[in-house]
Amino acid sequence: MKYIFFIFFAIVLLRSDSFSQVHQLPPVYEIRSDTSAVQVVDSSFWQLLEDTDGKWSFERLREENMRQAIMNERLARENELEKIELIEKQKKELEAQVAERTNDLRRSLEDLKSTQAQLIQSEKMASLGELTAGIAHEIQNPLNFVNNFSEVNKELLSEMKDEMDKGNIDDAKEIANDVIANEEKINHHGKRADAIVKGMLQHNRSNNGVKEPTDINSLADEYLRLAYHGLRAKDKSFNATLDTDYDETIGNINIVPQDIGRVILNLITNAFYAVDEKKKASLEKSSLQNLTSQYEPTILVSTKKIGNKVEIKVADNGNGIHQKVLDKIFQPFFTTKPSGQGTGLGLSLSYDIVKAHGGKLKVETIEGEGTEFIFLLPI
Repeated sequence: MKYIFFIFFAIVLLRSDSFSQVHQLPPVYEIRSDTSAVQVVDSSFWQLLEDTDGKWSFERLREENMRQAIMNERLARENELEKIELIEKQKKELEAQVAERTNDLRRSLEDLKSTQAQLIQSEKMASLGELTAGIAHEIQNPLNFVNNFSEVNKELLSEMKDEMDKGNIDDAKEIANDVIANEEKINHHGKRADAIVKGMLQHNRSNNGVKEPTDINSLADEYLRLAYHGLRAKDKSFNATLDTDYDETIGNINIVPQDIGRVILNLITNAFYAVDEKKKASLEKSSLQNLTSQYEPTILVSTKKIGNKVEIKVADNGNGIHQKVLDKIFQPFFTTKPSGQGTGLGLSLSYDIVKAHGGKLKVETIEGEGTEFIFLLPI
């Protein structure tokens, strides 16, 4: 009976709150007794309690539990350290992958910017090529005036010398006045040629995006003439009626002139292409029917002040734009022209330039009747 009491006392002690904080005992122990002995089902429990002398040692059990708790804590700490090391390793691997991909994206972005700059420069050179013949024509006119008036002045000066030798001072003075008037004309046309050359250089050079007061009417009219004479130089058969309607109340507006000039040139060039294609189709149809073509290519360039904005319009009476492609015309590299006749960047760049000026570029078209490109710029 005393053994039963002793075992019961040990179990109560081991399950107390203070001891259970050190070690959690096995959840179930079954105790049964008979007239001769007491048996505990879990024999390892007895082995923990029995010392070398066969006596029960609670201190040994306590120490064993503490040792086991320390081992468990050490294992848990080692597992935690392994997890931290694994996380750090994975973190470094991810950082290396992110850095590598970032570098790849940076290189791709730099390549894209370089390619974009080359394409824009290519478009600039293409538009300059369109202007070359027109520029030559425009420069030739003032040069002809300069040459002609120079020849006239040479003759007048000779006459003036003769009159002075004869003592006809009044006649000499009259001739001198004619020479002065001719010199003014020479100066005017010389400045005109200088302005054309400067405009050509300005069109081709890179700009810093600085806006300056510009006469939008003069700018539009200049590019209209340059584009027309440029096309005429390449195709002598091309003719078109050029209509203009400029609002003289606009005055100067703050724009980047070479950029807006590029927009106007692109829209006018497209208009010439549209009416030329319709003219060719009309001539072909008329020749098959032995009739005379009644189609007259017409281009209208107009400006108008609307509130605090300026509207610039380029209209043609060509074939118009098909509705299926209307939503794509401002996309980069999209073109309806045959291969080799267009880069597909003109309208895209024009759209971006107008947008950068705080304006809006839109198109209105009727198939078979014509197209209007309209862009609004703030004053």
